[in-house]
Amino acid sequence: MIQSVRTFAGKKPCLDILIPYVSLHLACFALLITGISWRGVAIFLGSYFVRAFGLGVGYHRYFAHRSFKTSRAFQFVLAVLGSVAIQRGVLWWAETHRYHHRHADTPGDIHSPRYQGFLYAHAGWFVDQKNRETKVTGVSDLAKFPELNWLNDWKWYCVPVGTYTLLLYLFFGGEGLVWGLAVSTVILWHTTHWIQSMSHSYGGYRRFSSEDHSRNHWLLGVLSLGEFHNNHHHAPSSSRQGVVWWEFDFGYYILRILSWFGVVWDLKLPPKSTGPSAIQPQLEQNL
Repeated sequence: MIQSVRTFAGKKPCLDILIPYVSLHLACFALLITGISWRGVAIFLGSYFVRAFGLGVGYHRYFAHRSFKTSRAFQFVLAVLGSVAIQRGVLWWAETHRYHHRHADTPGDIHSPRYQGFLYAHAGWFVDQKNRETKVTGVSDLAKFPELNWLNDWKWYCVPVGTYTLLLYLFFGGEGLVWGLAVSTVILWHTTHWIQSMSHSYGGYRRFSSEDHSRNHWLLGVLSLGEFHNNHHHAPSSSRQGVVWWEFDFGYYILRILSWFGVVWDLKLPPKSTGPSAIQPQLEQNL
C-alpha cells in the first residue's frame, strides 16, 4: 500500500529552498489585486510554455538522458531555459533524476511514494537537507563544462532567474510578475510534483510492464509538453515519449522542427517494437 501520509520527523529542511518555495505560492494570491484578464492569461501561457520546454526537453531529455545531440552553444541555451523554471541547477537536477531511474520505486529511490510517502515524494524530497548537494560523480559527462558548473552554483544560478524576473516586470509590469512568474512557476512545479508522486502511485494507465510502478496520466503528459511517464520509464533515453497520436508530445514536435535546421540531431527513438500494438494500455487500480 502507498503511504499517503508520512511524518517528516527527523528531516532537516533547507530553509533557503523552503522559504522561496512557500513565498512564491503565497505570491499567487496577488491575483486578487491584478485580477484575471486575457492579457494575464496570455502572459502565463507564454511564460509557462518556454520554461516547460526548458525543463522537459532541456533538463530532462537532454541533460538527464542525453536523448539527442546538439552544439555546445544550444546546450547552454537549454541550461538557461531550464534554470528559469526555478527547479535548481542543471547538474543537481540531472543527477537526482538519473539516481531516481537507477533506483525507481525501491527503498533507495529518493522520491518513491511507496517508500518515502506520497507527500514527501510530491513536495518534500527536494527541500530535504540530505538531497541538497550535487553528487557530481553522477553527472561527470556534464560537469566537464565550466558553464554548466557555473549555472549549477547558487551564486550564478540566480542570474538567469533574476534576469527573467526583471524582463517580465519591464515588459508586463505587475501582471508579468504575478502571471508570468508566480502562477506559471507554481503550476509548472506541481506538474513536475504530480508526475513524481501520482505517476508512480495512483490511476492512469500502463502501456508497458516494468519493475517500477510508473504510469501515464494523459493530462499531466499534455501539461508537461509530452512527459508520459510509463512510456518514459520503458525507454528513458528516447527523445519521443508519446507513443500514439493522442499522447501529444509537444517537446518532441519542437525537437523535430529544430532537427530540420540542424540545431539538434541524432534524436533517439523508442525500440521499433514500441507502438500501439506492442502492449495495449491497462487501467491501473490503486496499489
